Amino acid sequence: MAMSENVLIVDDEKSILTALAGILSDEGFVCTLARSAKEALEVLNEEADDFFHAALLDIWMPGMDGLALLDWIKEHEMPFPVIMMSGHGNIETAVKATKKGAYDFIEKPLSLEKVLLTLRHAMGEEKLRRENDELKRRPDMAGAVIVGESVAIKQVFEQIATAAPTEGWVLIQGENGTGKELAAKQIHLSSPRKLQPFVALNCAAIPDDMIESELFGYEKGAFQGAKKRKLGKFDQANGGTLFLDEIGDMSLKTQAKILRVLQERQFERVGGEETHRVDIRIIAASNKNLSLEIEAGKFRDDLYYRLNVIPIEIPPLRERVEDIPLLINYFIDQLTLSGDFAKKTLSPHALESMISYQWPGNIRELKNIVERMVIMVKGPVIELANVPPVVRMGEAGISPDLPEKLEEALGHFESRFIELALKKKGWNLSLAAELLGINRKTLQDKIKKFNILVQKNS
Repeated sequence: MAMSENVLIVDDEKSILTALAGILSDEGFVCTLARSAKEALEVLNEEADDFFHAALLDIWMPGMDGLALLDWIKEHEMPFPVIMMSGHGNIETAVKATKKGAYDFIEKPLSLEKVLLTLRHAMGEEKLRRENDELKRRPDMAGAVIVGESVAIKQVFEQIATAAPTEGWVLIQGENGTGKELAAKQIHLSSPRKLQPFVALNCAAIPDDMIESELFGYEKGAFQGAKKRKLGKFDQANGGTLFLDEIGDMSLKTQAKILRVLQERQFERVGGEETHRVDIRIIAASNKNLSLEIEAGKFRDDLYYRLNVIPIEIPPLRERVEDIPLLINYFIDQLTLSGDFAKKTLSPHALESMISYQWPGNIRELKNIVERMVIMVKGPVIELANVPPVVRMGEAGISPDLPEKLEEALGHFESRFIELALKKKGWNLSLAAELLGINRKTLQDKIKKFNILVQKNS
């Protein structure tokens, strides 16, 4: 069930306020009433800017009139349509109101049927405008492309295609930088909610004492500094998708509150008592193994089962190395399409070093390094020498987390170097020994010493 639409009604005649509030409430609207422009300003200063969905303003009122109030609303860029009302209306007044930005002008005595019709039209057009704005903001969403042709990533594509058309909640798990948010955006863009908001919250980036106000919003005076009502992520995502990233970093206290909201589909803002219903789809993600977190008492099992309706596992980049050349070309194209940088290619040795590296930071690390090389390299070809040392060292098997002792480090290097030579020669011992400049017997001894698992020729 969607949240009710809020309408501000401003008129100095109590009978008109009562009549409008009665008919609009019967139609499912929530009405806030003000007897003067001054009262209306107090309300507007207390509420969040996007709290109201429309306003009905009388023009002729003592003190500040409706046209001045309309000016204030437009100056403060309040994102709702305003309908003006007047018992002393004429064409000149109507034209003046519409030039100031009013959606329409209704003469008194009011036809309640016309008020309802105008209100619905105004809200309908505003909804379309917001949807168009959402689409215009889609460079971010349009860039939500998952690149790859490996078996591992094709399985993810299939899971997304299965999950997207449903209303099932999704739990995406994977290491940092694997593209969990990209997968969430793809699900949203392929779902019936695609024209509605996609709202993301990184639970790990919000201090524990602030996460409830981020999720649920807060009322004026809820805490020191809360000078006006603020809508939270649940309000903002209403009708669309709420993406809760790194949900494993939520405290148990917040997990309990989230679980209740997900079960009841309603919540209260911090410092408030009024219950608000919400219609959202939840997609959660975590870089932690939530099953282990449950065993350690750090994550609620009932919340896990609630979220884990459709599980999707995003593989790390080291498990889809065949996608690395595709990703490199994609990132280079993205950077050079703007015209700021010339098109570049990688030399075979540079590409080989990129493929051999383990990429602990996954796609995010790959993207950053490609961007750095495109910016820093002046020529058309990125050579091996242009590849950052950490990647070149990774090709030779040196992890950024080196052993502390020199002897251990040398052994680690030698083991990985031999393993890479074996891989390069298809696990053929004679060819690998020749490449390393040692005889086959010495190679066999080192394989035994370092417990290298030799694979069958493929």
